[in-house]
Amino acid sequence: MTDGRHHMDSLLMRESLIDKDLIAATDDQTPLVRMLPEAHVLKIGGGSVIDRGRSVLMPVAEALGKILASEKLILGTGGGLRSRHVFSIGLDLGLPTGALAQLAIADALGNAHILGALLAPHGVVAIPPEIFGHLLPFFIRAAPGVIFNGDPPYSIWEHPPGLGRIPPHRTDAGSYLTAECFGCKTFTLVKDVDGLYTADPKKDSSAELIRSISVEELQQRQLATLPFDEVLLDLLSRGRLVRRVQLINGEKPALIAAAIAGEHVGTMIYAD
Repeated sequence: MTDGRHHMDSLLMRESLIDKDLIAATDDQTPLVRMLPEAHVLKIGGGSVIDRGRSVLMPVAEALGKILASEKLILGTGGGLRSRHVFSIGLDLGLPTGALAQLAIADALGNAHILGALLAPHGVVAIPPEIFGHLLPFFIRAAPGVIFNGDPPYSIWEHPPGLGRIPPHRTDAGSYLTAECFGCKTFTLVKDVDGLYTADPKKDSSAELIRSISVEELQQRQLATLPFDEVLLDLLSRGRLVRRVQLINGEKPALIAAAIAGEHVGTMIYAD
């Protein structure tokens, strides 16, 4: 340069980062790096598994303990009934979405510590949110697995929902984002149903199990209710490294190892 300054020649130099053509051009790059390609992410349901107490949670913990002997696990937990109670109080008080999201993090973290206590004999404990994202590769190398509260770290910066004030990015979404951002091997939702149904099977005996479905088809069906965060479908459709999720029944803990091994034992939801 004539003024003596040195400039780095790059695609983004002096360009607007809101230019659509420029942003589209960033897809034409070398393959993305998978930071934790051998780790598996599982979301353990709060209301569907942990809140059910000893009869459901202990067999799940036992199954996870056996898997930890050979596989690296990243376990996200939900907040369960306590989060719903907090949401109810917060809504009654007029709290905004960001404040509700911050409160939900504490409930999910409590369940993370419960699961961490059960898996402590295997060297697995709950990791505080403040250091989880920064030190996850270190922890997963040093231990067979880690546990975290599944909420994404949006906190008071949570995205405004299209309807109501309940935070749209909850623990299902946060656990998926962990799998996607770190390029993990699989992502599994462990709930209390055999998979995705055409209707709520607890309320409609005629509901039919959907064994496999694409994100696009599922969005087109516009089911009245889903057993996971609805925003997960949008995230999955935009994912680069994790393009499918399997929903399995935690009341059948033997399915957890099968799902991690790649077997189709629940409902598979995939991006086209």
